[in-house]
Amino acid sequence: MTDTPNLELRHATPAFRTFAGEKAMSALPRELDRVGASRAVVITVKPILDYPEAMQRLYDALGSKLVGLFDGVVEHSPLPAVNDARQYLEDMKADAIIAVGGGSSVVTARASSILLAENKDIRELCTQRGADGKLTSPRLSAPKLPQWVVPSTPTSAYAKAGAAVRDPETGERLALFDPKARAQGVILDPVMAVTAPERLAWSASLNVFSMAIEGLQSSTVDPLADALLMGALRGVNEWLPRLASDPKGAQPRLNLMLSSLLSGQGSDFTGGGLAQALSHAIGPRSSASNGVVEALMLPHVTRWNVPVAAERIAGMGAGLGIVDRSVDGVIAEIERLLEVFEVPTRLRDIGVENDAIAEVADHAMDDWSITTGPRAVDRQQLIELLTAAW
Repeated sequence: MTDTPNLELRHATPAFRTFAGEKAMSALPRELDRVGASRAVVITVKPILDYPEAMQRLYDALGSKLVGLFDGVVEHSPLPAVNDARQYLEDMKADAIIAVGGGSSVVTARASSILLAENKDIRELCTQRGADGKLTSPRLSAPKLPQWVVPSTPTSAYAKAGAAVRDPETGERLALFDPKARAQGVILDPVMAVTAPERLAWSASLNVFSMAIEGLQSSTVDPLADALLMGALRGVNEWLPRLASDPKGAQPRLNLMLSSLLSGQGSDFTGGGLAQALSHAIGPRSSASNGVVEALMLPHVTRWNVPVAAERIAGMGAGLGIVDRSVDGVIAEIERLLEVFEVPTRLRDIGVENDAIAEVADHAMDDWSITTGPRAVDRQQLIELLTAAW
């Protein structure tokens, strides 16, 4: 991506096991045996239960090691649902967690395991702004239950160590971070992969695309992370159009899941960015998913980053497969792809009210992702950027 003659790098790859294909589910009992677990609890959403073939594959694989199923996962992982999952894990004396579904299942599983282990109020555990004005995450020391992901949608959450919980009473996004809560691995099963509605798989893939684009703009120079993100970018570009032409096919979905894993792993080293922070703040106040919101904001944020990340942005042309690898050419291609991907172009088109912009800016300013972008932004600049997108 850039000339780095004095490259200094620390790239520690967390242990993670990936299984994909018809026999992938059979890895679960071996994985549980590997860590000495015998009381696994599934954390999932109710709609998954409407697919008996997919669930039976899971039940058959887990056998007597499955001691309970919590199906109270809710979109955006609201605090009451996370607290319910935490209590269920305690009641069932769980020693392992299987998150089944999309990003909300993964986040709820991770957050509930943190709350269970730390046994404190979430506000003592979440990222907070200190007296010096900086966002800090407290060190969480308690051991966490091992967990695996059996996804129904592509999501970068597979690879992450963080979990953001929404407080429905205040609208706050309470971010938890603990590397010990990271999943042990992912099971990509072709029958489970086709359970999600096409539009859900589509919107989740937009998040994967957006995280790759933002990660590749990062000021963090890490060629290994760049390779992961470029792979994710190429994968989404190739397989998202095939999802539209083969909406019930397992192959596009499984490949998009692999792309999401690359995007999640790569952005672990580069950080998120401004579009991600804004999607977290806008999503609950719109009619769209976070992935759609993040993609909508992508051209605006990329233009914002040009003064400090022009070389990085132009370098994305290789991953996008375009001839014009200038900054303008890359931004034009991002906009073209978003049109192909049928992404709305204005915040008003997804139900965001103009008078919500100031509140969105306030919440985004307290989002950890905003600290990882290549160009700093203040509240007024954020309001101007959101107004332009509205």
